[in-house]
Amino acid sequence: MELFGVINASPDSLHTESIVHDADTALARAAWLFANGADHLDLGGQGSTDIAAVVPWEQEWERLAPIVPALASLGGDLSIDTWKPEVARRALAAGANILNAADGLQGDEMLAVAAEFGCPIVLPFLNGPDPRHLRHVVGDPVEALLEWFEQALARADRFGIRKRCILDPGTGFAPPSWEWADRYRFQKIVYGRLGELRRFGLPIYIALPWRDTPQHAELLEIVVHQKVDYGRCHYPDRVRQMEREIAAEDRPGS
Repeated sequence: MELFGVINASPDSLHTESIVHDADTALARAAWLFANGADHLDLGGQGSTDIAAVVPWEQEWERLAPIVPALASLGGDLSIDTWKPEVARRALAAGANILNAADGLQGDEMLAVAAEFGCPIVLPFLNGPDPRHLRHVVGDPVEALLEWFEQALARADRFGIRKRCILDPGTGFAPPSWEWADRYRFQKIVYGRLGELRRFGLPIYIALPWRDTPQHAELLEIVVHQKVDYGRCHYPDRVRQMEREIAAEDRPGS
């Protein structure tokens, strides 16, 4: 699995260790991520949790403007995680080369940005322009995902970008209003059936669990067993350790 290490320029991220304040702290965070197993970087300037203050795009870009070129200078892939087209356009022009489209490509303006830059696009499952408005799933969650991606990819077809999409089932966004027990069951079902998303012939990307609990470790193990293409993570060393443990179990004679 190729791993995107998380860097947050938003001050209200729940994961405080990922928060950076300027180019220097971002570069230090990037060095730690690479040293611990990350392949690429994912940068955001607007929190997507219920406690995060939604700021104008100008303020989000002010947070990111000095950081994007600094991280891009490292030479690896850099994704910009935003639901604001104005921020996406500026970040891609400044050196980011992947769009993590936190609006789910539901607006023509973001679709146009993706088409303009010709970059890979992480397409997350959600409902509404703000990722905190994750679709309320009733019934089979995987069937809801498949139906939603059919519609989202039809929108992408209008702009000729379908083949550059990378499918994200949106579990990093929660569902945010659910109790953990319900979220855990939801994620366990989705992670156990990720293979059903392969019908679209596109890579799969997962925002990996970062909390250190037995249930989060179980979810991570399920994802690693599924052999997805990309993961977004806060602790790449934990993911690499899980990969080694699973590989050892799968060896003949183990």
